[in-house]
Amino acid sequence: MGNRQNEIRSSNLRFTGKEIELAANMLKILEPTIDIMYYLMDLEREQTFVLMLLTAKDIDLNVLLNKEKRETDILYEIDKEESIYVMLCQDTKVDGGYRFAERVIRNIQLDKGTDVYCTELEVRVRHYSPKQVVLKLLETFVKSKQTNKSNEIVFRSLH
Repeated sequence: MGNRQNEIRSSNLRFTGKEIELAANMLKILEPTIDIMYYLMDLEREQTFVLMLLTAKDIDLNVLLNKEKRETDILYEIDKEESIYVMLCQDTKVDGGYRFAERVIRNIQLDKGTDVYCTELEVRVRHYSPKQVVLKLLETFVKSKQTNKSNEIVFRSLH
């Protein structure tokens, strides 16, 4: 049985059972919203959006994010127990998304929040299915936790 442990955690990305549950929940919540965003991108020709996946301990993240978000941003509670949230920021590009994440992290730290992980994914084009977008966001998040990028913004762009 000892070898099985090493087999599971090879150099390839593997999701734990908890992370697969998280992925399934994120897909259920986010796929319809991304479909709508793609529809808006078709209408407006240039509607870049950013997905921010965020977790922090010792703070009510829901209250803080609701205070920080704009009217056009959409906030989803993905896992209340683990304090994991996704915010979709419409009509946002890499620089605006990054500045927003910096402000959110700074406010979490000011409120004595700990164990902060923040991943952002900019979506500029429709080449990726909503499922691929969600899984890429989660994959980036999992890697940032595995490499202990606490209090950093890990940003990816799909184009």
